[in-house]
Amino acid sequence: MTTASLPETENCGAGGSEQDVRRPAFLLVYLLLGIAFGVVLCRSEVISWFRIQEMFRFQSFRMYGIIGSAIATAAASIALIKRVKLKSASGEIIAIPRKELGSGVRYAAGGTIFGLGWALTGACPGPLFALIGNGVSVMIAAVLSALAGTWVYGWLRPRLPH
Repeated sequence: MTTASLPETENCGAGGSEQDVRRPAFLLVYLLLGIAFGVVLCRSEVISWFRIQEMFRFQSFRMYGIIGSAIATAAASIALIKRVKLKSASGEIIAIPRKELGSGVRYAAGGTIFGLGWALTGACPGPLFALIGNGVSVMIAAVLSALAGTWVYGWLRPRLPH
């Protein structure tokens, strides 16, 4: 039995066969999950610029509660994955390697850049597509900027201290 891992320098997935992940049935599941996620974002008003501004101005607990519940859900999910040795869609055991914090500068810098982008656009990367789907076409510029930033990071990554 092989173990899938999340390598830091190579693929972005949990390993496994490319053919397994690209089967039409998996793509349909991913599409439906994405649509459901978009509906949840819209119904919970997470994509609302006004809700995000309320959060950054400390006028409402709503967004902090949603973010806190997402962190708690992620922590419980990771603990469950580790405890039951959950397998990926291709049948490999999912292994999540430990990360070393180091000095924490890279996390502070990345978090600051992320927060500035979030505050300036009024949108976290997750809801960008939901915003476009809701007719907020100006968010196309944010998506293109996010893609450009991702490309620049990919180009700079080998030169950065990791």
